[in-house]
Amino acid sequence: MNNKAVILGCNYYIGLSTIRCLGINGVHTVAVDYSTKDTYGADSKYTSERLISPHYKEDTAAFIRFLKDYASKQSAPPVLIPCHDSYLEVIDEHLEELREHYLIPQDVPGIYSDMMNKEVLQRLSLENGVAVPETVRVDEDRFFEKIDEIIKFPCIVKPTDSPSFVAKFRRKLFKVHNRAELEDALAKAKEAHLEVIVQRIIPGFDDHMYTFDAYLNQESKVTHWVTCQKFRQYPINFGASVYTGQRYVQELFDIGAPFLEKMKWKGFAEIEFKKDAETGKFYLIEVNCRITNLNNLLYKVGVNIPWITYQELTGGNIVPPKAVKENTNRVFWYGYEDMLAVRDYIKTGQLTWKQVFVSLFKPKAYAIWDWKDPKPAFSYASIIGGKLTKKLLRK
Repeated sequence: MNNKAVILGCNYYIGLSTIRCLGINGVHTVAVDYSTKDTYGADSKYTSERLISPHYKEDTAAFIRFLKDYASKQSAPPVLIPCHDSYLEVIDEHLEELREHYLIPQDVPGIYSDMMNKEVLQRLSLENGVAVPETVRVDEDRFFEKIDEIIKFPCIVKPTDSPSFVAKFRRKLFKVHNRAELEDALAKAKEAHLEVIVQRIIPGFDDHMYTFDAYLNQESKVTHWVTCQKFRQYPINFGASVYTGQRYVQELFDIGAPFLEKMKWKGFAEIEFKKDAETGKFYLIEVNCRITNLNNLLYKVGVNIPWITYQELTGGNIVPPKAVKENTNRVFWYGYEDMLAVRDYIKTGQLTWKQVFVSLFKPKAYAIWDWKDPKPAFSYASIIGGKLTKKLLRK
């Protein structure tokens, strides 16, 4: 295996699980970040090489030069794997020139950005018969009347560009309960020069959130897939998975696979759905285009997405197609943020201690911990300990 794997973003467990999924198969892994601070993912024993790059946003031109310079010195084109949406956006902007140096699943510039843009995604979904939550755009006529008639309160103010919104507000969206809160949310978004839309909240607790995780080959055909059900997320109600289980749901494949194939998608994608608690209908919420938070869960149930990607792009032995069509009872668990989520669920009366306790007795796919590769967990514990100490000293 002459082709190295360049992993962008190692200060989060997505990068860590990607390094492990490749390293256990003997791939030379290159952990790239713009700083050494909090990059616990790169502490894995499966990391072959660590590099510090220019900041992808603050000096994008230098970042792209860095990637191209590194690739030019290799004996074979590396596989490029972004583990954060912001890295993915930059790759999309420079896709054609990067593909001259790296192996990347997608070959159509703009396809990543279109799928991550909530407004474009809604249009593509509706054009292809996939249900999405009812939406009103800020510049529409009779805006507030439509909010009262179609959306109703409470509702959500959602960005069209999620990475920029999260970077600014440290949250995925605004939940608003009346017109005053809606106007305040719109004003904040306008001041930050961020475009937003307003959507109806699909009824149902967080366990009505599901995912369809799939790999599409270079012919844009789904070859590997897993479906999952969220149990808890953080921040609660509108956050990222912290306790999510693999669960076979054929309907998610029936909706998600044709949609991705019609989009001529290549590589990995994760579609998040919400099941309407009143009607049972699945609504597409968003599409994650980079390696998922649940990557270790997918690996534990037999679908190693980074390795599948690497093998196809480098011309290795193609990993045989696989669909997980039984319920393994295994769950992904990000313990630290799940504790924060449990605190808030109980505080708001959405869960009881008994419900939480009973839920914990399932086989785990840990976000960070691994008996065979413990150092990243200790590094992460040190980071959290430092933050808690600073917080206590400020009091």
